[in-house]
Amino acid sequence: MAGRLKRGAERLGAAMRFLFVHQNFPGQYLHLVRHLLADGGHDIVFMTEPNQNEIPGVRKVTYARPPATHQAVFPSAREFDVAMRRAESAYHGAKQIKALGFEPDIILGHHGWGELLNLPDIYPGVPILGYFEFYYRIDGTDVNFDPEFPMPPERFGAVRAKNGVNHLAIGLEQFGQTPTEWQWSTYPAWARSRLSIIREGVDLQRCAPNPALRKQTLSVGPLSVTPKQKLITFVARNLEPYRGFHVLMRALPTILAARKDVVVSIVGGDDISYGAPPAQGNWRSVMMQEVGAGIDLSRVHFMGKVAYEDHLRLLQRTDAHIYLSYPFVASWSLREALAVGAPVIGGDTATVTEFVKQGETGLVTPTLNPSALAQTVLGLLEDRKLAQKLGARARHFAEATLDLNQYLTFYGQEIERITGKSLADKPNPRSASPSRAAPSRAAPSPAAPVSKGPAKGRSKPAAPSAVPGPRASPRRAMP
Repeated sequence: MAGRLKRGAERLGAAMRFLFVHQNFPGQYLHLVRHLLADGGHDIVFMTEPNQNEIPGVRKVTYARPPATHQAVFPSAREFDVAMRRAESAYHGAKQIKALGFEPDIILGHHGWGELLNLPDIYPGVPILGYFEFYYRIDGTDVNFDPEFPMPPERFGAVRAKNGVNHLAIGLEQFGQTPTEWQWSTYPAWARSRLSIIREGVDLQRCAPNPALRKQTLSVGPLSVTPKQKLITFVARNLEPYRGFHVLMRALPTILAARKDVVVSIVGGDDISYGAPPAQGNWRSVMMQEVGAGIDLSRVHFMGKVAYEDHLRLLQRTDAHIYLSYPFVASWSLREALAVGAPVIGGDTATVTEFVKQGETGLVTPTLNPSALAQTVLGLLEDRKLAQKLGARARHFAEATLDLNQYLTFYGQEIERITGKSLADKPNPRSASPSRAAPSRAAPSPAAPVSKGPAKGRSKPAAPSAVPGPRASPRRAMP
């Protein structure tokens, strides 16, 4: 690794030098890194905890995975303790990178893990563009949104404590970005001017409508749906209340009883991404105990994790895609469902309605009301013309606001603004889609939750990267 870094440091003609930092390489930087590689000439180093992932053309440098927090640490401070340990490990990793001669023009990373906090001490003056995902609150967001799972007041302090890394990141007086208007709004007013909105996109060539799937029998794992049957889809990283799994399950008996032609695909694992686990078992077993008598398992398929191409085929074929969420971070599956032109039924939280507009890009239903969900689904299944209209408008919305190439273009503009340098010799963004060769992955899911800390592989409710006080630019929504 030392030789590779030295050769990279000595190489002439690099348009720009990038240091990416994310504990689970490549995290949400996969598309941006591929885009920069397609540009050519850039020097890219990625610092991470050890893992097996590789991207040709990227020099991966690992830092020591920090030890688990000690039980003696007060519970509310344990997440902060781990972040500080990770910050120290990343500091030593960056110190070695610098000793080998690598001087980045910009540092990019996700603030939620703590890795970026000490890097200004290694690279003073080098700008940091940090990903800010979520600001924890005890009202107006996920906490106490669902009256079925109230949080006792004595735990409110622990929620506020989750913003420790957030505040330290803002204090770096650097640069920040967040992917949606609503996520931006969760930050305090004094921090918002330091954050730009760069809307994350999807590969519209890969995530495209496929009407031919409706004319044939689709088989994915245990599921088989004929052209005459109706397919309902639901996707989450894990099946849990944060993404409305309990509401879906309570709505299914009514839907199944009313329509004998319905087949249901439920994609997601049985672990916990967000919120707390049930007292016993997992949320799937809990809900099957509650409503299992009304669930025909010959028509309702728990798919677990599926290959990405199968995930897309299910969305392309669906007659009603259900996406519910507490007020939290929007899932990739929602963006992908809109992109493929799926008729979407979304919950009425701001997380969802920023994407799903009633009667335009989908239908909106009360997030926590199973009866309303069942009636909305049944109405959509009955009205094929409405479903086609909603699907077409969802695709149009995705083309206008969720184009991966547009996202990468805006990202590049923000990098150029921050560094004052040009990303020279960029190809036409329409001519090279960096995600075409993306490997199969498990069907997507959300970022991270209030009670769990950072979610593996994606990101946790993050911490803010700030534009310096005197240099702070006004918030700029990037479509």
